[in-house]
Amino acid sequence: MSENRATGTGGDGAQGGKLATYREKRHFRRTREPRGADTHEGAGPGGRPVFAVQIHDARAMHFDFRLEVDGVLRSWAVPKGPSADIHDKRLAMPTEDHPMEYREFEGVIARGEYGAGTVIVWDEGTYEPLAGSTDDKGRTFAEALDHGHATFRLHGSKLHGGYALTRFRGGPDSGDRESWLLVKKKDARADGHDAPDPQRARSARTGRTLRQVAAESTPERPADTWETVGEDRTGGGGDLTEGEGGRTGGGDRRSGGDRGSGRDRKSSAGRSGSGRDRESGGDRTGGGDAPPSSSTAQSPPGREAS
Repeated sequence: MSENRATGTGGDGAQGGKLATYREKRHFRRTREPRGADTHEGAGPGGRPVFAVQIHDARAMHFDFRLEVDGVLRSWAVPKGPSADIHDKRLAMPTEDHPMEYREFEGVIARGEYGAGTVIVWDEGTYEPLAGSTDDKGRTFAEALDHGHATFRLHGSKLHGGYALTRFRGGPDSGDRESWLLVKKKDARADGHDAPDPQRARSARTGRTLRQVAAESTPERPADTWETVGEDRTGGGGDLTEGEGGRTGGGDRRSGGDRGSGRDRKSSAGRSGSGRDRESGGDRTGGGDAPPSSSTAQSPPGREAS
């Protein structure tokens, strides 16, 4: 099948409409996050669809798994991160579509803003939809996701091989919030490795850790680069029901200062070995309760940074 099926013309075809929720949640006069263009072609080599995995140290530490679909990044918050072990079933909570430019975003979202905290790009690359969820059913990749099951092969710097996203709760007309599972498919790239300790993991783009990005970043955007996007919205974090990991009124939890590479250091007290176990992305209406973690056993402490 053609590798650009994921960037077809499914959905409403208007990225501006798809990004309405994303833009409503953010004050672009206060955050460095991209507003996003309204139209995009395939971003990968030869127009192939891209993916990105970001680590987001928000109210609850989590990984954001993003796939390019119809000109936007379809997104899921994965509390424990993607695993290369076929036995791990990772909870993945859908969040709002993000603009394509977001796949390159790395920095600190200012306190009081939706999703306040530090973000690094842990992995990035291209992907190809697999025929099992598309061609043999006469569906595009976007339609496969809409039906609740899609398989794809990742070509990243850290993640490789086949994966499946499957909705097990919610969906059209159900009235329940959607919950998905992200599972590694059995293939030659299923090596049993888990996602890294977020505090020790390094960016695929810059090689920096969360701590280093926090120490080097200025959260607020300079006044001469402010953009005016609609009315100014008050309330900081706003509605957190989409699970992107916001803090309402909470500050950045770091005290600043680079304490070294982080590769050989344990996390600070209260975070050592526990960052991976924090849940994220669940129903956060009214104050940010995180979703339940997946049933997968917790990974052992002391994982190597990657």
